[in-house]
Amino acid sequence: MRRVRLFLWIAVGIAAALAAALLVLRPSAPPAPAMAGSSVTELGGPFTLTGSDGQPFASSRLAGRPFAIFFGFTHCPDVCPTTLARLARLRKALGKGDNSFAILLVSVDPERDTPADMGRYSALFGTPVIGLTGSPAAIEQVKKQYGIYSKKVPQPGGGYTVDHSATVLLFDGAGHFAATIATDEGDAAALDKLKALTA
Repeated sequence: MRRVRLFLWIAVGIAAALAAALLVLRPSAPPAPAMAGSSVTELGGPFTLTGSDGQPFASSRLAGRPFAIFFGFTHCPDVCPTTLARLARLRKALGKGDNSFAILLVSVDPERDTPADMGRYSALFGTPVIGLTGSPAAIEQVKKQYGIYSKKVPQPGGGYTVDHSATVLLFDGAGHFAATIATDEGDAAALDKLKALTA
């Protein structure tokens, strides 16, 4: 029995020594390759959704004009109205008028957000906001193009809310991704980005 135990301990010791040697001698692993399509410069692209007048709105109408695009919904209790009010305030502080850059609100709740709902909601912020909705399939496609997450969350007693990305995406007049404005970013930094966008 003692010989068996001794043999087992020797075997364990040899295995541990070999493992340590391999760990020391193994070359460092190469860096993981970048994921295909992960570059933020690939965000965006052409789309056609439904405007607040019930008519198709093609992104080609924004050609030559910088824009800020935000994905939200009209039943949003806090982040959406706060973000849109902030964009309105920043555009006023920019001092270049309402046409300096477009503000787009794309619904992540197309089941409830009708074109008329988007129009009424967009009119609440004292500055032109382009409210867009569409079929669930069309919204999903645009979300994919712009790297947006959203998910319906059931609420107690029925109904639901929608969790969603809260970052504003900025695009230049050629439709190229330029920058983001995060919810926790200071107004001074955000205004600097808008100045660069509209220079």
